[in-house]
Amino acid sequence: MNINEIKKLIKVFENADVTELSIQEGDLKIKISKNGTKTSSVNNVIPPSFEMPASIPQTVVEQPQEGSKEDKDDNLHTIKSPIVGTFYRAPAPDADPYVQVNDSVSDGTVLCIVEAMKLMNEIECDISGKIVQILVEDGTPVEFNQPLFKIEKS
Repeated sequence: MNINEIKKLIKVFENADVTELSIQEGDLKIKISKNGTKTSSVNNVIPPSFEMPASIPQTVVEQPQEGSKEDKDDNLHTIKSPIVGTFYRAPAPDADPYVQVNDSVSDGTVLCIVEAMKLMNEIECDISGKIVQILVEDGTPVEFNQPLFKIEKS
């Protein structure tokens, strides 16, 4: 669903006799409600790949935990997802994963793919080091800023 479809939905909703409407399409969740007869509001609208998912409290909880772990061990670097999507460790289902635990990586090494809106986005390493932990299972959904990899700096 794109922004124009959402705008059309709001216009139709304004003239309808319903007071609340919720729609979920994949990771996209839209809730529209009327406070009065001529006003409407849109809550939890997530334009694809641009904002955090509707479960913002979960993300807020995860960020401090990861930050405190990094404070304890300054030699570990966390690679986080830049977008909402589906995490894939390999370029194809029958291909070998890009990286494994204990693999050495350098700046620019492709670590994984995050699929968002049928687009395959390669996630690259931004430091040199060794993969010490892969935090996400292959084929699972990931949120914006969710930790994906722990890398020991070299």
